[in-house]
Amino acid sequence: MLKRIYNIILFSFLYSTLYCQTGGDNVYEFLNLTHSGLVSSLGGSNVSLTGRNLNLAWHNPALLSSVMDKSLALNYVNYLAGINYGLAMYSFSIPEKGNFAGGITYLNYGAFTEADASGNITGSFSASEYAFSAIWSLELDSAFTVGVNFNPVLSHLEKYTSFGFAFDLGAAWHNQANLFSAGIVFRNIGLQVTTYAGEPGGKLPFEILAGASAKLAHAPFRFSLTVRHLEKFDLTYNYPESSGEGSTNSTGSGFFENVMRHAIFGAEIIPHRNFYLAIGYNYQRRRELQTEGKVSGVGFSWGFGFNTSMLSLEFGRASYHLAGSSNHISLVIYPKLIKSAFSKSY
Repeated sequence: MLKRIYNIILFSFLYSTLYCQTGGDNVYEFLNLTHSGLVSSLGGSNVSLTGRNLNLAWHNPALLSSVMDKSLALNYVNYLAGINYGLAMYSFSIPEKGNFAGGITYLNYGAFTEADASGNITGSFSASEYAFSAIWSLELDSAFTVGVNFNPVLSHLEKYTSFGFAFDLGAAWHNQANLFSAGIVFRNIGLQVTTYAGEPGGKLPFEILAGASAKLAHAPFRFSLTVRHLEKFDLTYNYPESSGEGSTNSTGSGFFENVMRHAIFGAEIIPHRNFYLAIGYNYQRRRELQTEGKVSGVGFSWGFGFNTSMLSLEFGRASYHLAGSSNHISLVIYPKLIKSAFSKSY
């Protein structure tokens, strides 16, 4: 029955979104933003890491597991141009029923100056977007898990409002030693229910992601490879010749160029279970946002984190452009363990 439900939902939306652009013509693009300090430091996307970090369930609902029972995740991101966003989630598990998590993410674009057609300042306005999250996962056996994330979306831009919903369908697998794990996700399957000003409904930023993570048995290293946009091979864009001074007329369209644009590489150094260092490389981000004069660290990301029995603190920094980078701060708290620790101390 579960497999049949997956097939019905998937193929009803897949046909209409299979040939869509990867960006620029979709609504609710904020659904693909990265909140987690760990995931941002690994390149911005990861659907295969296992552990007790609740933030991983946002990227792949199948990664929600019983080890995350009664955990709280709080995330804040200082983005570009005064934009900030965040995510809060809480999870719990019910034996034989599955694992559950609920939360909300927001994106605040800040304040804008309002003017009339003649350029006269008339005031100011704001813009923001919200998505609620309801995640459920089921551990089919000791190694294989499936999950679904339901996201009602509310977008408010000045006086215009839009409502829609999106589903994420995921599956994850890990071996008994937890040295190797893999996952696949069908993200943002859904539709725009109400539009901003009566225009035709827009497409959601649908994509298929897959990835794998491997930890060395006798060395403190873990490596991750995530492949994005499996529904679309060609991710290049050739700019018009008249696109202006300083622009790049061609970003390349060879086979190797297309393959690399799908890949995100991440590596972690874990010298102790309570501490990690991470670095990531996003090739597509580097190719699309680099400048001709100076490439610098565009496309690279890094971060670190501290883990204790009662909480985890993470920081990630991703370089998007010479003009700025994003800073990600995550706090994952385990109230059940904190309560247990205090009760033992008295």
